[in-house]
Amino acid sequence: MRFINRSAALLLLAYLLASRASFAAEYQLHTLTDQLHHPWSLAQLPGGDLLVTERRGRLLRVPAAGGATQEIAGVPTTLTGGQGGFFDIALHPDFENSHWVYLAYARGSKGANATAVFRARLSGNTLTDGEDILVVQPDKPTRQHYGGRLLFLQDGTLLLSTGDAFDLRDHAQSLQSELGKVLRLRDDGTAVHDNPFPEPGAERIWTLGHRNPQGLAQDSVSGAIYLHEHGPRGGDELNRLVAGSNYGWPVATRGLDYSGAYVSPFSSLPGMAEALHTWTPSIGPSGLTVYQGDAFPQWRGRVFAGALVNREVRMLSVSGDEVRDEQAIFSEVGERIRDVRTGRDGLLYLLTDSENGRLIQVRPAPASAGAGGGEE
Repeated sequence: MRFINRSAALLLLAYLLASRASFAAEYQLHTLTDQLHHPWSLAQLPGGDLLVTERRGRLLRVPAAGGATQEIAGVPTTLTGGQGGFFDIALHPDFENSHWVYLAYARGSKGANATAVFRARLSGNTLTDGEDILVVQPDKPTRQHYGGRLLFLQDGTLLLSTGDAFDLRDHAQSLQSELGKVLRLRDDGTAVHDNPFPEPGAERIWTLGHRNPQGLAQDSVSGAIYLHEHGPRGGDELNRLVAGSNYGWPVATRGLDYSGAYVSPFSSLPGMAEALHTWTPSIGPSGLTVYQGDAFPQWRGRVFAGALVNREVRMLSVSGDEVRDEQAIFSEVGERIRDVRTGRDGLLYLLTDSENGRLIQVRPAPASAGAGGGEE
């Protein structure tokens, strides 16, 4: 009997080691610049250069081949302080012809502000024809929980995540408010005709019940749409988004209030979507991508989420409605990871969150290197 148990244990160990080895890849971390002031997000241009937002209200072009970083003119004035500033940036799906750039940012005053989406055409290093195509309603009295992630879906529509303003968390459950939601828009900011809530004022709402969503990504192969959001003390969530679904906040949550009190006695409720995965204690998820590139075939289909608290990236294997494996990766960076993205070139890019923030390119290592990573 002891021999059978030992054999089974050895087989299980071998399976687990083989499973984890299949996720391994040989990579190298290459810092493109370390002169970014609290960068928030990035988008790669067709030629390879990267546009990077800084929270303080600057948009920069970082050359992929090296060289001086250049500031982009024509950006909107943003409200800073608290969590306010520039957030996400996205390129129109037909950017090569339209040249449209989309920027999510905090607009307004300290006591009355909102997440807004600014659209402009990129010409050289200048934005032209710029205008706000959406301002989230209603205004909020805090500079916290803006959300601010953008994602163009495969059908050409645009998603925007919005936060609950921290002090207005009950708005996340109201169809009379765009706070604590994911909004779905045409490329000009207007509502899409087949959005799930036709009620006046709710036409742009696609999902509800969110706290502070800091990651949006679509799997280019399966079409699945993922979102992650911060819980309070614990209860960070990874969700698969389905139009019209309610993700629970604040009436159903696994997180505690910062005082230690229960936000709600319910971790789930009938009619509300269950989280695909939760983190307690909180990892502070920020930035999200589903890798389907060619540079790292071992990682295809994996979900990558930045972890601000843990100063690393989490790599998850998702199958159906289950996260089957989670690993920490890029912990050698040793800094808060604000964004993780797949570039047009099939490489991964990381942004670190500090006054000397870095843009890091993850590239395949030379054939002589072992599995894991190092920095050039």
